[in-house]
Amino acid sequence: MTRRLQRIFCLDDFEPAARKHLPRPIFGYVSAAAETNASLSDNRRAFRELAFIPRVLIDISRGTQQTSLFSQAYAAPFGIAPLGISALYAYRGDLVLAKAAAAAGIPMIMSGSSLIRLEDVARECKGTWFQAYLPGDVREITALIERVALAGFGTLVVTVDSQVAPNRENYLRAGFSAPLRPTLRLAWDGITRPRWLCGTFLRTLICHGMPHFENNFSTRGAPILSPSVVREWSERGQLDWTHLALIRRLWKGTLVVKGILDPDDARMARDAGAGGIIVSNHGGRQLDGAVSPLRALPGIVAACPDIPVMIDGGVRRGTDVLKALALGAKFVFVGRPFGYAAAIGGAAGVNRAITLLSDEIRRDMAMLGISQLSELGPQRLLRLDDRPRAG
Repeated sequence: MTRRLQRIFCLDDFEPAARKHLPRPIFGYVSAAAETNASLSDNRRAFRELAFIPRVLIDISRGTQQTSLFSQAYAAPFGIAPLGISALYAYRGDLVLAKAAAAAGIPMIMSGSSLIRLEDVARECKGTWFQAYLPGDVREITALIERVALAGFGTLVVTVDSQVAPNRENYLRAGFSAPLRPTLRLAWDGITRPRWLCGTFLRTLICHGMPHFENNFSTRGAPILSPSVVREWSERGQLDWTHLALIRRLWKGTLVVKGILDPDDARMARDAGAGGIIVSNHGGRQLDGAVSPLRALPGIVAACPDIPVMIDGGVRRGTDVLKALALGAKFVFVGRPFGYAAAIGGAAGVNRAITLLSDEIRRDMAMLGISQLSELGPQRLLRLDDRPRAG
């Protein structure tokens, strides 16, 4: 383990390390959320409002966090959420994340806004899931779904909360734009961060050429410096439930819908053929003020008890994972910390992040007095506002 990783003791430690390592515009892209950061902040606050009720003197010597999802056994109840343009902040980022996840026995969701061909990731990491931002045209949707299937992916995640591009003011304040514009600020940030400049950016240019958006459509997209990259972020306001029904007819594998916060939408997604739902507000990057996924989770679990309900957003600790599971989630996905881990440490960094989170879950389960994750339920939690008051 490198000296840099030896100073990492929890997922939160990766963020300040990545801030020092990455150019400010690149770090700003990963860390930023929409407008006032209200949703980003509340994603964390929601976890802090719940406390555990542990049990004691229970034999937990044979505890396991192994989890089954879609008839697949995973070593832990968490996976890596989709991370856009990860190859810009970590060399071959999508492959690094997918390989580390596969080695650890957990799933990784490859982002549609990625800079490495989906075929390359599917070939090397067959258990990876693919997340799609749907094009606005039926022919392009059909062609993209056919391409993903031909590559060999078994699970398709359709993100539905990106009808329009969000307010990008915080990206712009950090100096990030799409297309990425070479500026004196970006050049200076690169020069003053030689590990990233040589180890990620120049290495990518030399070995693979200028990065392109590879997977938003069935064909290769624009290079990150091209003005035509705006097409990659085109609006999807015309999409509706008939398009999800079309995808269900086209896609023969597992279909997951990501970005659900309303119980009625959850039912409609299930009725349209979704085999699973990820409750998500896009990490606070879309509608500022959207409810946190943890707050929305119980209502969606109640609305769709017959399919796996998963969650992402604000998860940083093993206790966060267990709180989500206690409220009914079948699985939990974590995004930004794994991106930071890949940026500062490559495969070793992601392995470190996975190990830290898994070890926390193991210890937390023991202190809660449970051996199986199935023993979790809302009875293990107390909402702090509900605490008995004296007098």
